[in-house]
Amino acid sequence: MEQKEFHLHDIVEMKKQHPCGTNAWEIIRMGMDIRIKCTGCSHSVMIPRKDFSKKMKKVIKKHEE
Repeated sequence: MEQKEFHLHDIVEMKKQHPCGTNAWEIIRMGMDIRIKCTGCSHSVMIPRKDFSKKMKKVIKKHEE
């Protein structure tokens, strides 16, 4: 399985759409668990890193450092 590359404050696309109508999320915390915030309604969810890697489709926008 390929390793997906993502970093803090990247905007990622998830496989399933959020009920508000968007599937773009911002990574706001990283560790053993990853907290992501919906860009549409600002709802945040904490997901274990292993599950996040499975559910993430791609990085839409990289954070500029």
